[in-house]
Amino acid sequence: MKFQTEKGQISISADVFTNITGAAATSCFGVKGMAIRSTTDGLVHLLRRESMAKGVKVTYNEDESISLELHIIVENGVNLMATSRAIMNTVRYQVSRATGVEVKSVDVFVDSMVNG
Repeated sequence: MKFQTEKGQISISADVFTNITGAAATSCFGVKGMAIRSTTDGLVHLLRRESMAKGVKVTYNEDESISLELHIIVENGVNLMATSRAIMNTVRYQVSRATGVEVKSVDVFVDSMVNG
């Protein structure tokens, strides 16, 4: 995504958005981590801290905003609605604060639940 200012041009890569999103989502209560579905066996895998950006998809909208799609794994027994709402609010705030880009939507997909 590129922005033109009076002092020059600013370019923000998709990696910036995915890293901020992954860090914000995993900081929320009840989230064990980001998830990715394996193409070989079809199973959902928990991503390590350094590769959690793979559980995030960034879509650039025509109005210079972005839409985010997150795939997460949560702890068993958490309130899914409350956890998802907290993730949406936290991610929207953190990404907007860090980059200045409007986040149009945050879609949260709970791919799995784990004990402990």
